[in-house]
Amino acid sequence: MQKRSIQRGRPAGTTTYEAEPAIAFGAVVREERTDQGIAQETLAHLAGIERSHMGKIERGEHIPTLPLILKIARALKCSSAHLMAAMEAKLAESDPPKRGN
Repeated sequence: MQKRSIQRGRPAGTTTYEAEPAIAFGAVVREERTDQGIAQETLAHLAGIERSHMGKIERGEHIPTLPLILKIARALKCSSAHLMAAMEAKLAESDPPKRGN
């Protein structure tokens, strides 16, 4: 039996995240940031990440890791639980009502 070579990486076109939660989380971060009157670049600096990365998070192109969520929450002076609850509420708004069986 012939050995198969191992190919690193994901197949083209696959994503490492689910788009809906990423978009909802980004919208929550953007709303919280704008409500506080903080510029995106300032928030990125306070969280210790690149501004372009913060932009990707806010646009829902990237879902942050737990440590990054904690840094963003700290920079926004709120809890990560607040951000998660707001994200869940956004997701619930976008879900159509479920029909009974």
